[in-house]
Amino acid sequence: MKKRALISVSDKQGVVEFARELSNLGFEIVSTGNTAKVLHDAGIEVKNVSEITGFEECLDGRVKTLHPAVHAGILAMRSNPEHMSQLEKLNITPIDVVAINLYPFKATILKPGVELEEAIENIDIGGPTMIRAAAKNWQDVAVIIDPADYSKVIEEYKANGCVSKETKFKLAVKVFEHTAQYDALIANYLKKQSGQNPLADNLTLTFEKVQDMRYGENPHQAAAFYREIGNFDNTLANAQQLHGKELSFNNINDANGALDLIKEFGYEQPVAVAVKHANPCGVALGRDIYEAYINAYNADPVSIFGGIVALNRTVDRRTAEELHKIFLEIIIAPDFDDDALEILKSKKNLRLLKLPGLANPNTDDMLDLKKVAGGLLVQSIDTKLLDTENLKCVTKRQPSDEELKELLFAWKVVKHTKSNGIVLAKSGSTVGIGPGQTNRITALELAIKYAGERAKGSVMASDAFFPFPDCVEAASKAGITAIIQPGGSIRDEESIKACDEAGIAMLFTGIRHFKH
Repeated sequence: MKKRALISVSDKQGVVEFARELSNLGFEIVSTGNTAKVLHDAGIEVKNVSEITGFEECLDGRVKTLHPAVHAGILAMRSNPEHMSQLEKLNITPIDVVAINLYPFKATILKPGVELEEAIENIDIGGPTMIRAAAKNWQDVAVIIDPADYSKVIEEYKANGCVSKETKFKLAVKVFEHTAQYDALIANYLKKQSGQNPLADNLTLTFEKVQDMRYGENPHQAAAFYREIGNFDNTLANAQQLHGKELSFNNINDANGALDLIKEFGYEQPVAVAVKHANPCGVALGRDIYEAYINAYNADPVSIFGGIVALNRTVDRRTAEELHKIFLEIIIAPDFDDDALEILKSKKNLRLLKLPGLANPNTDDMLDLKKVAGGLLVQSIDTKLLDTENLKCVTKRQPSDEELKELLFAWKVVKHTKSNGIVLAKSGSTVGIGPGQTNRITALELAIKYAGERAKGSVMASDAFFPFPDCVEAASKAGITAIIQPGGSIRDEESIKACDEAGIAMLFTGIRHFKH
């Protein structure tokens, strides 16, 4: 019996060559619509699917392959005599190869301004049905959804007269991975269009692999980096690596911390962010990006060593010369001047990442995921800084205009510092950061230690309230002049009293920013 191949693809890459090879191997080619036309125009003998179903395509092509002559040909088990007997009685030819890729739903919804109706029309019905049927019957049918697999199938047919079971099984697994992603994209898109809560009773998320990692958090752990599907031009998954060795698991995790923080500042003023182990170690503003980087470096010249630097301006030659002086893992910027690239590329292992949208803010519809053993914690991303109407001074002394500016700067930084977190700032720069401590007074003492003499005249931000007045007392001794914190402790009055006695101004935000 002559072998039959069903080919119907939206992605025409390589399909003519594939069909020609199959035809030369003695396959009868069955196809639909535009694919049939492309193959016919290329001089390949092709039979339209309506010739085997005895039913014309209808409803603008919505119905063409949903027919027993197609699905019985795919699903019949060759080792089952009853199946084969029924095919013979029904005059149905088995289908041995199914090459189909689905309507481009993902590409459609990623287009700017796409309307719901267009997205709906790009939901494939017959395609998923056929490839799932072929994958279910993988022992008898080779199913191809990726043009990259055409050559493997042809090679095995030429060498062995068939496709090996191992290859057919791998192709079948690929189908179910693909249809699972396809359906998840549709469900999530429609859910968003309907305005439903993204935290649904059943949560199915889909990601695409960007790259395999050399290893995970530690060398004995396997790891990979995946991209969330969507128009996220401000994420690390869309950065272009211009130079340096392959990114590691820890590189990506730490760099993400730098990007999250720089988004708080946007592009309004030049800012440099230095991060170590996902915590900021130096953040500063400047009149230009050179000054911003120098200030961020001086904020903590010890911790920045081996860290990650994010900048919200194009890196020029002068800034590159300074960046070149120390060991850094990664530099991320909207762009690099040619001469800056020349300087920085002289360091073989330094990763240079270009991300034009790096300081664009995150959107409220993005989800923050934390995997725990046996489950997944999901929350909306923290895009809120504070409500200005809830910002209130609770002390006798009001902060000066300059102090208020510094307090808001420090508040942006402490939002992205691991809890318990304290940030000291002065003159548009951090001077001391105490991240990730098990109690707040230790976080403050660490920040004061880093700041040294620079603590005097600085302001302080705390990511959560003070449970005791000890933080205010320590701040007073260090010469800190103003504090911003959420408030909400049952002992707030004790901290307020301590501030009044020390002449410190204190603001309550009414919002906290735990980061674990």
